[in-house]
Amino acid sequence: MTSLLATEATDTGFQLPEISHLFEFPAWADGGLFGDGSLLAFNRTAMLYLLAALLTIGLAMAAFRNPKVVPGKLQAGMEAAVDFVKNGIIGAIIGPEGMRYLPLLFSLFLFIFVNNLFEVIPGINFPTTSRMALPAFLSLTIYFLFIFVGVKAQGVKYFWNAVSVPGVPKAMLILIVPIEFVSTFMLRPFTLAVRLFANMMAGHILLTVVFLASNYSLIDFHSLYEGGVPEIAAHGWIQFALGIPIFIGAVALVGFEILVGSLQAYIFTMLAAVYISGSLSPEH
Repeated sequence: MTSLLATEATDTGFQLPEISHLFEFPAWADGGLFGDGSLLAFNRTAMLYLLAALLTIGLAMAAFRNPKVVPGKLQAGMEAAVDFVKNGIIGAIIGPEGMRYLPLLFSLFLFIFVNNLFEVIPGINFPTTSRMALPAFLSLTIYFLFIFVGVKAQGVKYFWNAVSVPGVPKAMLILIVPIEFVSTFMLRPFTLAVRLFANMMAGHILLTVVFLASNYSLIDFHSLYEGGVPEIAAHGWIQFALGIPIFIGAVALVGFEILVGSLQAYIFTMLAAVYISGSLSPEH
């Protein structure tokens, strides 16, 4: 959707833009510390990361800085989100001892949701979680956190408790311990990041395809580049008629992607709670 007006509507028919155009953006500086090729290169994606962080902080401060006895719409909505994380995730998975992690897990849920929601916001139309950098950073943060929590709660025995299964015959531990080690300390951060990244990337590509297809069928915007006006039914009225259900489906898909973005924020936060719970004690 970031290239909504860039459909390759040539004489050869409808063609999609290159995938790289949907996910890669040039740096805003020509060279130096913040230019292309630098680790500190600042582009549209980096700007959206900062915007999501500012929105997350701003929403929390606006809702809870001066809470009212009779809450307004924003405070009520944010309180409902806090209650959801508190009761639906922490209370159901970790228990009362997990309430100390409420600020972290709520912030994580809200931050991921905002980044996912960018996909359907006009003018942005890009879920920043569809770039692996952000899911990888968040998953590594949770990875080091649950290891820290485990060592703090159980001592060095945590590493053995995390890979052994009580009650299993010792002979079976030769097989179980390596499997649990790979699963707990190697695959967890990878699968946590890939799940979020892959879902949002797939949704972004799908939305791009259907909106560009409806754009190609209904209205040709290419004349704008030549100082003209958009042309309706540029490729024939039959193509125009076919484009109407495509556009309706695209609009419905926007609602579906909002649901997917919410679900992915919930799943990531829920799994973070599961990992923390498992680190608090061997019985979790």
